[in-house]
Amino acid sequence: MRIISGVVSGVYRLAELQVELPKRARQRLKWFDYYNSHGHNARLTCRYFGISPQTFYRWKRRYNPKHLESLEDRSHHPKHLRQPTYSVELVEAVLKLREEYPRWGKDKLVVLLREKGVSCSASTVGRIIHRLKERGVLKEPVPNHISARKRQRQRPYAIRKPKDYGISLVGDLVQLDTLDVRPLPGVLLKHFTAHDVISLWNIVSVYSRATANTAADFLDTLEERMPFLVKAIQVDGGSEFEAIFEQECQRRGIKLFVLPPRSPKLNGAVERAHRTHTEEFYEVTESSFDLPELREELLEWEQVYNTVRPHQALGYVTPLKFLQLRKEYLGKEVMCH
Repeated sequence: MRIISGVVSGVYRLAELQVELPKRARQRLKWFDYYNSHGHNARLTCRYFGISPQTFYRWKRRYNPKHLESLEDRSHHPKHLRQPTYSVELVEAVLKLREEYPRWGKDKLVVLLREKGVSCSASTVGRIIHRLKERGVLKEPVPNHISARKRQRQRPYAIRKPKDYGISLVGDLVQLDTLDVRPLPGVLLKHFTAHDVISLWNIVSVYSRATANTAADFLDTLEERMPFLVKAIQVDGGSEFEAIFEQECQRRGIKLFVLPPRSPKLNGAVERAHRTHTEEFYEVTESSFDLPELREELLEWEQVYNTVRPHQALGYVTPLKFLQLRKEYLGKEVMCH
């Protein structure tokens, strides 16, 4: 048995008595063992364990060496709880209304109660509802999963991107999206961007409409001009990425991931690329916006974007330089147009 300044060590006493103490209580027991073995120096003990003197002295007043349980945390539950001041009639009125309108909250119910001449606050109604749920008197309705929302069409090939789908190499995921371009009054063009999330390599083109046929045609352009193999494409739920486009992805063995509804942020990389193409090409390019001419100019901009423009996200190197450093051409030559 270990003796510290005439006092039996609390840790040894704990083992001898086979008392189970919580972790925090055992830590406090070490405080007082250290305190007794170092000349009852409270300040030294506080510095050693990183505690405040107020905390140490508070537990010193509580500590009873004969009852190690005195170092356990005490309950902070108040001794006196405020009793409800609302009447039984109010409880019955709230219960009746809530059962009639099971999806309405306290703010709506208090309006109905006041119309019936019952004066109370929304917080009181909320407390009553909470109390009724605790007692099991009020039960939430069981949802029957019938929704009036527009149901999503079943996709024959496209799926949600699996959470465990790894993206580490170029071509692992290419985000594809369209952008409305209105260069002249009454003129609407559809700009397509394919953005590789690793190398930031972009393929761009423009069409008069965004249909499944034009999207499938852009898929040919994408495979022709991408300097690496495209393994997966991620699109939103637009109709242009269905039908023929989906069939073409399946035929070519390209995985097709479709975003959940109302979640464009999941395609944020290509959305940001759209902003760059708008600000650095469309807003500063003098063009007739005739489709053949615009496509040639857009092709020149694509080359600048991929081989000349430094990208902050790549450490101010171009996508071409990025690929050269990583040597990830996957057997294809980089095409400079």
